[in-house]
Amino acid sequence: MTEDLSTRALARALIARPSVTPDDAGCLELITDRLRPLGFTIERIDTGGVSNLWARRGTATPVLCFAGHTDVVPPGPTEAWTTPPFAPTEREGMLYGRGAADMKTSLAAFVTAIERFVAQHPIHDGSITLLLTSDEEGIATHGTVKVVEALAARGERLDYCIVGEPTSVKTLGDMIKNGRRGSLSGTLRVKGKQGHVAYPQLARNPIHLFAPALAELASTTWDEGNAFFPPTTWQVSNIHAGTGANNVIPGVCEVMFNFRFSSESSAETLKARTHDVLDRHGLDYEVDWHLSGKPFITGRGRLVGALSAAILNTLGVETELSTTGGTSDGRFIAEICKEVVEFGPVNASIHQVNECVSLDAIEPLSVVYERTLEGLLTA
Repeated sequence: MTEDLSTRALARALIARPSVTPDDAGCLELITDRLRPLGFTIERIDTGGVSNLWARRGTATPVLCFAGHTDVVPPGPTEAWTTPPFAPTEREGMLYGRGAADMKTSLAAFVTAIERFVAQHPIHDGSITLLLTSDEEGIATHGTVKVVEALAARGERLDYCIVGEPTSVKTLGDMIKNGRRGSLSGTLRVKGKQGHVAYPQLARNPIHLFAPALAELASTTWDEGNAFFPPTTWQVSNIHAGTGANNVIPGVCEVMFNFRFSSESSAETLKARTHDVLDRHGLDYEVDWHLSGKPFITGRGRLVGALSAAILNTLGVETELSTTGGTSDGRFIAEICKEVVEFGPVNASIHQVNECVSLDAIEPLSVVYERTLEGLLTA
């Protein structure tokens, strides 16, 4: 029997591997077996229990990279699934399984698009690369960021990168992410003095002390955004204080907050403005900061043009550019790449029970990637 080399078959094979972060569960080996016959140089940059793959075909520029992750979020209670999460199942026009949309179908489409492209253009312009990790859905400290650091250390840079995140909203091709907002988190501890609620003159309530500053921070206009990004937002995610007793004034109030910021602001200016507010309110405090991603943006250049044309020619869809949503590994890749976008299947079911992707979208996704390769790496 002839081996089924379709995108659909490869997507099913990847979904069948229970690659919950940071376990790759053999996904990279499966992909590597398809890349080696095409002339790719394969390099594993595994670290911290995370599996990372860097594969390259060619030595010339421009360098086009397909990037993604083999890891998936936990499936949750398996009894809540109609069929087992790691048993890929087709029914009613959909392919079900954990990772179907986020993002094993994209990985399969990368591979089959490259296979067809290389068969048609064995001597193509530039280089084709893949950057794949098993540490995107977790804390993302040993995955793409480590590969980027290794590439930067030896002077390797990319010209174009397509991250296979599920960006489509209602139908395949209706949205490309051409950038993402930055994410800056803080853990603030406002110090007071613990005491009895009946003797407030002998205590200092940190909740009361912080309240005016909270109101100011929540009402501050941090920037106005720009053509690509909405205005920067500041949101409190957690507030905790007290011992659990109703007759004790707490000694410390801990507040967790996050900035999702546009390219009109920087992490440094947001930190400085926050400290200015806290200092003006005379608070005794400390803040631990964590920058998980800087904003990045890719304008209407060659990559956006080639991908948009491929979507229109394949799907008949006029795509929309957007920077909405959370962070992705694109934030790391943008450090060494001129143009970074994200494009993949409809994202309506990601991280949910009964995650799925339309069967009718699987092969067309691969064709879009293939035509983007043609648009960028053929004369």
